[in-house]
Amino acid sequence: MVSVVNDQRHSGGGFNVPEPTTKGGPDFGRFVAGVRRLQDHARTIDAPDEVITEAADLLDKLSALLTPYDGDEWTTPSGRRFDLPNRGGVLGVPSELAKTGENEVSGPVRFNRFYLGRNGAAHGGSLGLLFDSVLGYTAAVLTGGMHQRTAFLHVDYRKIVPVEKTLRVQARLAGEEGRKIFVEASLYDDDDPGQAGAVLLAESHALFVKLKPGQP
Repeated sequence: MVSVVNDQRHSGGGFNVPEPTTKGGPDFGRFVAGVRRLQDHARTIDAPDEVITEAADLLDKLSALLTPYDGDEWTTPSGRRFDLPNRGGVLGVPSELAKTGENEVSGPVRFNRFYLGRNGAAHGGSLGLLFDSVLGYTAAVLTGGMHQRTAFLHVDYRKIVPVEKTLRVQARLAGEEGRKIFVEASLYDDDDPGQAGAVLLAESHALFVKLKPGQP
């Protein structure tokens, strides 16, 4: 069994930046994609009882296979594979963000079936998850400060956000005051039938605070 690393360098201080890794090998991206597909199935599958029983048995076997290798956030490839979308993580809404201007970050995002609320719309909480990730990335990239945490996050829901459709998020730095970083973002549908131009779906603004040395 692989032991969990208990490295004192990571004992709550500094909100340490993940160190890039190639652990997990060439199939880690395929592994993460498979987990995401499974999440989608779990949200919307309508299968016979015996199929669900077989799937549950297979999941038990898979969990037993992986359990001996449980690590911690500093040793796992998840969150540290910078060569993969979302750095190889499965929590966030799939996105491909990049700095697209001196004061701007943007990129495509897609809410998979896993994030479905009702009536084809993404669950409102998943929009908060998206904006927190996007605005945190924006604050870090545009200020160069990686050690920060969310102080508050406000979301305005303008229209229904569809699942299984590629959308666009655009974010910018709104200002800085000492340790405070103000950021804002908008989510658009660039291909809404019957609409001329991009349609605003949701907006968010947030405050991130730079951490003091050793602050968790």
